[in-house]
Amino acid sequence: INALSSFLISVAVVTILSRSHADRNVYPSAGVLFVHVLEREYFKGEFPPYPKSGDAGNDPITFNTNLMGYPDRPGWLRYIQRTPHSDGVLYGSPTAEHVGKATVIEITAYNRRTFETARHNLVINIMATEEFPLPYQAEFYIKNMNVEEMLASEVLGDFLGAVKNIWQPERLNAINITSALDRGGRVPLPINNLKEGVYVMVGADVPFSSCLREVESPHNQLRCSQEMEPVISCDKKFRAQFHIDWCKISLVDINRVVPVYITRPDPGTGILPEFGEYDPPSESLKTRDYFSDFLITLAVPSAVALVLFFILGYSMCCRREGVEKRNMQTPDIQLVHHSSIQKSSKELRSMSKNREISWPLSTLPVFNPVSGEVVPPIHPDNYETTSMPLMQTQTNLQNQITIPQQRPSG
Repeated sequence: INALSSFLISVAVVTILSRSHADRNVYPSAGVLFVHVLEREYFKGEFPPYPKSGDAGNDPITFNTNLMGYPDRPGWLRYIQRTPHSDGVLYGSPTAEHVGKATVIEITAYNRRTFETARHNLVINIMATEEFPLPYQAEFYIKNMNVEEMLASEVLGDFLGAVKNIWQPERLNAINITSALDRGGRVPLPINNLKEGVYVMVGADVPFSSCLREVESPHNQLRCSQEMEPVISCDKKFRAQFHIDWCKISLVDINRVVPVYITRPDPGTGILPEFGEYDPPSESLKTRDYFSDFLITLAVPSAVALVLFFILGYSMCCRREGVEKRNMQTPDIQLVHHSSIQKSSKELRSMSKNREISWPLSTLPVFNPVSGEVVPPIHPDNYETTSMPLMQTQTNLQNQITIPQQRPSG
């Protein structure tokens, strides 16, 4: 019994190790869209049973993919997984440069509930095709799809069927699928079931149909420039499932494309040439005199500022003309005229102060009820109204002018 139990344990260990290190081989073709789904059900058997109660079939599982020996995937291969409860997808379009080279992708699955991991290797063997590349390529922008929805085989098959119906080629392949976010698009708002958008490139062996050429007409180009939808006769064949932005369609004829060859410099061996041994500087450093630096940075600016200070002080204090110099430069007749005016003004002010009349408290004009004259109020400069009472009595009216009254006739 002990031997049998040890044999079963060894068989179980070997089985788990073989699963965790199993390699899956796939054989995509160059120039054709490659899609590989990382199914959660396939990796669930790699994790040991969870001791606590719970639905083990709904464990959140995420994936990490990278090229073996490198931290990231190859440039032509992309990966997407929307949520931990959905499958991951590897997709891309290998080119002729990768033909004959086995690309090993390390796939690591993480169980986010038990924190267990499982690792598999995916070996991608890229095969060459005679029909690569297809000469006529068209890229469509589908507004109502996300990239993981478009990568589903049923949806992609329906789209290729609609394209084949309007193009009528003998060979039609999906070349590449790119999310609009990878082209600089914005993340849509979570309202009205908005989608990110997908660019789908397809290739065929026959020239473009007249329906696809309708986008290049001047009328439709004008409508696109005015942000209006162009009029396409075959749009109804897509409208039921796919909303295509015909203004963003791209038609490329590889036979007419002029190749551009860029001359690159020789990278070399990457080894620096021999320059001999390194000769560090000597330990004994020479003393440096900072007196010249002090003169340049502090003494010279201070001397210049002091000179400017003395010049400004002399101009402000020592160059004032004064009253005497002004009178010497003024003609005598002008001085006499000015002094006579000033003397007359002083006399008028002194005479106005000595007048014995009580000025009215109000600022309104004085009205004589007998003569009917209106005399404006006169306020001397030194007249103080604070000492005058508000209600004048008979004693306060001694110095006021007596207004004549009419005598009765007879």
